Amino acid sequence: MADVKEPEVNWAELRPQLIKMALELGPLVVFFIVNSRADIFSGTAWFMAAMVLSLLLSWLLLKRIAIMPLVTGAVVLIFGGLTLLLHDDTFIKIKPTIVNSLFGIVLLGGMLFGQSLLKYVFGDVYKLKPKGWTILTLRWGLFFFFLAVLNEVVWRTQTTDFWVAFKVWATMPLTVVFAALQLPVLQKYAPDPAHIGEIIPPMDPLP
Repeated sequence: MADVKEPEVNWAELRPQLIKMALELGPLVVFFIVNSRADIFSGTAWFMAAMVLSLLLSWLLLKRIAIMPLVTGAVVLIFGGLTLLLHDDTFIKIKPTIVNSLFGIVLLGGMLFGQSLLKYVFGDVYKLKPKGWTILTLRWGLFFFFLAVLNEVVWRTQTTDFWVAFKVWATMPLTVVFAALQLPVLQKYAPDPAHIGEIIPPMDPLP
């Protein structure tokens, strides 16, 4: 029996995704480490600096800055600045609530006008039939609201250290799992079955 040849990994296509993931996760890891060694205010300052560096590296390495990381970065700088200026960690804690609620409102609000706005964000990655975009937009919009509510519950009921750890080590995995669960939709509504193997579920940037 002839040996079945393992499919080769296309590192040229995979490399941008790995860089994107590292740039998204990096500032969160910095936030977690500095908070554990100092306090949330030092962590916030380093988080802001790491976020700016992440956006700059994204522009230099990938030649583009996606809309969602850009919006997230702007909110981080605004609420991080308020946290440091007023010495009140409430602002950085509600940042994920604001960001996720904003994304949820935009996505679900667009559906009220018959627009699947997720297509404009990931249209260069996926090629889907209109119904596929509608389903994905609805699911991601609801998921963003779920993350917003979850963040409110955690920061209001748990310690600051627990919230930081949850933000880094729970929110991101939840997002990855949710994205992976959307693969059947991407397969079902792909216009060309030949493109199915190229589909990589999207990551929610720095919730």
